[in-house]
Amino acid sequence: MKTSNVIKTVGASLVLGLTLGAPSAQAEYPEKDVTYIIPFNPGGESDVTARLQEPPFKEITGKGFVFQYKTGAGGATGWSQLNQLPADGYTIMGFNLPHVILQPMGGNVGYKTEDLEIVYIFQLTPYSLNVPANSPYKTLEDYIDHAKKNPGAITVGGVGTNSAPHAAQTKFDHEAGIKTSYIPFTGTSASTAALLGNQIQAQWSFITVGVEQGDNVRMLAVAMDERHPLFPDVPTFKEKGIELSDGARRGVLVPKDTPEDIKKKLSDIMAQINKNEDFVKKMEEGGYVLIDVPYDEADEYMEGLSEDYQEVGRLLGLVK
Repeated sequence: MKTSNVIKTVGASLVLGLTLGAPSAQAEYPEKDVTYIIPFNPGGESDVTARLQEPPFKEITGKGFVFQYKTGAGGATGWSQLNQLPADGYTIMGFNLPHVILQPMGGNVGYKTEDLEIVYIFQLTPYSLNVPANSPYKTLEDYIDHAKKNPGAITVGGVGTNSAPHAAQTKFDHEAGIKTSYIPFTGTSASTAALLGNQIQAQWSFITVGVEQGDNVRMLAVAMDERHPLFPDVPTFKEKGIELSDGARRGVLVPKDTPEDIKKKLSDIMAQINKNEDFVKKMEEGGYVLIDVPYDEADEYMEGLSEDYQEVGRLLGLVK
């Protein structure tokens, strides 16, 4: 056999061997459990939704999640550390909007919005304004009237600063022509505990609190275009003349250097989870609204939201 033919044969064998012996990361992923970091306290919406994702993730991949918590600064403590974590697809982190847009507007929080690699945005949790069941505020009108007569007297809890609840409080106060005092907490569970303990008079949070707490709280209004089917007696802010229809969006991040095929694979898995019948049922019963923004559409989606939140940033005093 000629030398050139031997080289060709050996070369072809090596290529074939490499192809068969080293399948792509996408084909193998995941080979082990995935660490899922929640940048808020246990028991809040970010924790609850991540844990609801685990059973269908196991069903699809045969692997599970190992949950960890990096709390502080309304999520910024976790997000500022994201790109220092292993970029192999086995470390993922939950994130919230508009937190990751608003926080960097206010200065150096350890990360920039564009540094966060989004692989999927899977749900929206509509805002609600909540008071304890024994509150003197029976209606949204009661709340507004008292705030107008006593500027800054009403203490309102929320999660972090320059976050979704903080944005809701700021936008609502502007629209209603009132002033309230915002008190930041480390998570929804902490602000809810303060509400139930009468340490604060009201809470900017989400419909999920009404689902979880039942008769312990009174929702004065919800930030939706139409009334929520679980709470047909609770008005929307729009019904009361307040232009507020929004909430917190949640999704999944990976360190920026994570391989492209793993990002796409993880995005595909999250899309399958969002179609899982049991997951959909539990999310809807919990007051969540499912949305689907995959990896290859995330940049465009974020650009649109960034424009929307420029005005909120101005109200918060983050931008001029």
